[in-house]
Amino acid sequence: MSFPQALTVRYFQLVNNRRFTEAQRELQRIKGKIEMNDWNKGYYRALQGMLLARKHNGNQYTLLHNLDKEDRETLAYHREEFLKYVRGRFAKDFDRGYFSAWNDYIRLLLKSCEETDSEIHPQEPGAQTSITKYTETSQLPA
Repeated sequence: MSFPQALTVRYFQLVNNRRFTEAQRELQRIKGKIEMNDWNKGYYRALQGMLLARKHNGNQYTLLHNLDKEDRETLAYHREEFLKYVRGRFAKDFDRGYFSAWNDYIRLLLKSCEETDSEIHPQEPGAQTSITKYTETSQLPA
């Protein structure tokens, strides 16, 4: 299942930074580049939900409202939970796509935490220092 990686990572960045107008445009670009099969529909629906939850600050029950983007342990826990759904034997393609989007978003947040640490404590001269480099060096799983 392929989703446009660069556009998706950019979308995650825009949503995370509360740049909603640009995120909405990026979401439309993504929609124009994908085939609407069940997996892609689920992934796309998750992207829409992320934007809406972030834009309206959600409520006390939404994940984005309660998510501490600096707490690696909690982020890793949520990522593992999403992966259980993605790998679930009885999960439908729509659900796999939906939870894959959340997994990718959490993975990006975890990568951002690592980059922040490498900026504070660089381990090697070529260590990653920006979320932009993340898009250049990683690939979202399909």
